[in-house]
Amino acid sequence: MIRATKSTRQIKRLFVVLFCLLLSILVLTWLAGFRVNLTSSLPLGLYRLTDEAPQRRSSAFFCLDSMEFIELAQERNYVGPGYCPGGIKALGKTIYGLPGDLVNIETNGAISINSQVIPGSAALPRDSRGRVMPAPQLQAGIIPPDKALMLSLHHKGSFDGRYFGLTSLAGLQPIQPVLVFN
Repeated sequence: MIRATKSTRQIKRLFVVLFCLLLSILVLTWLAGFRVNLTSSLPLGLYRLTDEAPQRRSSAFFCLDSMEFIELAQERNYVGPGYCPGGIKALGKTIYGLPGDLVNIETNGAISINSQVIPGSAALPRDSRGRVMPAPQLQAGIIPPDKALMLSLHHKGSFDGRYFGLTSLAGLQPIQPVLVFN
């Protein structure tokens, strides 16, 4: 019986060591700027934060900055828990518009940037569960110096700039894919 107890203690110690090792690896990869995307807004996979300036058609993580949309995202479980205001996870989207770009809303609801229509960009009246979407906040005009337009056309029903409007440029964390799966 003493041997079983000693063996059990060794197994528990091994488990604790392995758990601490795994936790250390996760913390170090987080501190090194690696992030995992498990949402449908971007291809699934591993991304790395970069110091590069935001560029059109590149991707970025950011926090919502409107309590109205933070609460909506929480209520509808559009995003999980995280470190952003309201305790929600950062959103990952593609940068479609930057300061100085001209945004137009076409007659069919599609968005155009600098006269280039973005296919599949029209706001949807309902989300994937049939709930009415908020009135689109994106307005036609020149994107101001401190804003960006973030969209996700990877997932047709994505909760993005079509609904919550422009995003703070300073709040963008540009990312590069490391290992992604389409």
